[in-house]
Amino acid sequence: MSNQLPSEHNSIRAVKEPSMLDALIPLVSLVIMLTASVSYFADNSSYGPNQIALLLAMGIAIVIGLKNGYKWHAIEKAIVNGISISLGAILILLTVGALIGTWLLSGTVPTMIYYGLQIIDPSWFYAACCVVCGIVAMSIGSSWTTAATVGVAFIGISNGFEMSTAVTAGAVISGAYFGDKLSPLSETTNLAPAVAGSELFEHIRYMLLTTIPSITIALILFLIIGFDHSSANVGNTDSIQMLTSTLEQTYNISIFNLIPLFILLALAYKKMPAFPAVAIGAIIGAIWSGLFQQELILSMAKDGLSSTTAYITVIWTAFFDGVVVNTGNKEIDELLSRGGMASMLNTIWLVMCALSFGAVLEHLGMLAKFVETILKTAKSIGSLITSTIVTCIGTNLITADQYMAIVMPGRMFKEEFHRRGLHPTVLSRTLEDSGTITSPLIPWNTCGAFMFGALALTSYDYIFYCFFNLINPVIAVIYAYTGFKIKKLVSKT
Repeated sequence: MSNQLPSEHNSIRAVKEPSMLDALIPLVSLVIMLTASVSYFADNSSYGPNQIALLLAMGIAIVIGLKNGYKWHAIEKAIVNGISISLGAILILLTVGALIGTWLLSGTVPTMIYYGLQIIDPSWFYAACCVVCGIVAMSIGSSWTTAATVGVAFIGISNGFEMSTAVTAGAVISGAYFGDKLSPLSETTNLAPAVAGSELFEHIRYMLLTTIPSITIALILFLIIGFDHSSANVGNTDSIQMLTSTLEQTYNISIFNLIPLFILLALAYKKMPAFPAVAIGAIIGAIWSGLFQQELILSMAKDGLSSTTAYITVIWTAFFDGVVVNTGNKEIDELLSRGGMASMLNTIWLVMCALSFGAVLEHLGMLAKFVETILKTAKSIGSLITSTIVTCIGTNLITADQYMAIVMPGRMFKEEFHRRGLHPTVLSRTLEDSGTITSPLIPWNTCGAFMFGALALTSYDYIFYCFFNLINPVIAVIYAYTGFKIKKLVSKT
């Protein structure tokens, strides 16, 4: 997004600072249109209606900007710059789609589902999802990679147990963001202290004070829900047996199918950037398909093709359009038939529209107007920290990007935190307790859109089960107002 002053873009005449009403009109319009979108289109709202709402709200903001003296070419440049920051995420989204396609074809994901059904009990399934995803994310520093690999497998296992995919997704996301938040390999964990001026490992240690209670409460809730499911759903062994036998009949199930997963985790652990690491994982999945799933590939190919042509066309298709499995069971077919880069195009559309809207609001000075107003009302330390949390969440809503939700509030509040004698780790922890954690809860945010698409969810109900992500900001607010573990610059502890 553009960081240049308005005068650099609008040299012909001076621009007028937006009023609070100017800043509120696009936001209120967006809220009204998004509400109408969900009301009229329900679960299909993110497949076009929400995008149109974002573009219309952006149009309203642009009209206000033109009224205040901004020039169109400067606004257009801000939009282009705003979209450009998402290009890295878009590349990752496309490669994750390819990875899901080739890993479904290679048997990697089905094998994870198969073995998971053998060793996991429904009574602690949700808690296990959370813990495993937390360990993986902490090891590799990526919530996205965690969700797109082991998270996808857990969604499949939940179908086998006839358990809620919404709760499963909540557990996956809770664990993934817990691990990501505490991993020194994570981009956001490095970004927050860099913006706030604190030291990385001091930042991580200080985050434990809010993170450990949050994940503990989340795990207790997942255990309670799991126990309730276990007692109410005795007798789902038939569906589990059906799924495992279908997997055995459709795929060549082998421990060797998990090698692409181990290679990807090793690449991530070695700090290889996400885009090439996921791309390599997708390519290895394609190679594994040809080595271990030859019968499945031939069954998917068009009649009359030679073996070589069948392998090439089916594997090639898995990259861009995913796979379609025909087992004779509709529910299992829906579970195993997806992936491909094309499956991520709607998510990319949503992200681009949301980032365009956020870029316009930032360029026109509307976001700065909100922060200016907030600082006037933040008299106590508790209200300052809470205002920062609210601003991070608001930035996630408006700019649709967790990096912007860390960088922008960090820049805006850094001087005020220092002026009030607060240690930089207080700001860096606050940025993570709100900016990082709440990003997957917003459907049009890059993280929310990714999770929805990668986990192949059909409803936004999962948001209510991301217990860790919901609880962590609340605990941060409680700490702020009670003064508990709020580190001061003059503190000797």
